[in-house]
Amino acid sequence: GSEETQAGWEHHDPEVVDQRINKMDTLPFLRRALWDAELEDTVIAVVGASPRVATVWSTEIAMLFIDGGHGAEHAAADYRSWAHHVTQGGVLAIHDVFTDPADGGQAPHDEIYRPALDSGAFVEIGATGSLRLLRRQ
Repeated sequence: GSEETQAGWEHHDPEVVDQRINKMDTLPFLRRALWDAELEDTVIAVVGASPRVATVWSTEIAMLFIDGGHGAEHAAADYRSWAHHVTQGGVLAIHDVFTDPADGGQAPHDEIYRPALDSGAFVEIGATGSLRLLRRQ
């Protein structure tokens, strides 16, 4: 899980710790949510280290939601690994984008949002709270 969900951090939830391996495991919660929403035949969960999974990914993505690590290294890796997979007209959704450092961490803003816009490949089409929606040109 992200840094802020680890033990000792504000959003830590001990219920999502797999006691056998002593690591965060939110996959069972995702599986139940997909079942409850009747989306098991629509959403495919891919589990693995994001940059590693991206190296074997071969299809275009119509909607990419990045809600990853809040450190600069993880955020930059998510952008470098995945943004080019978004199809023309597709949406790149980025969570936890804060323009003011007083409101939250800067990595999603500095390492994903700004590079996507600065590349000219994406334009902003919407925002709500800290979520930014960009469309690939």
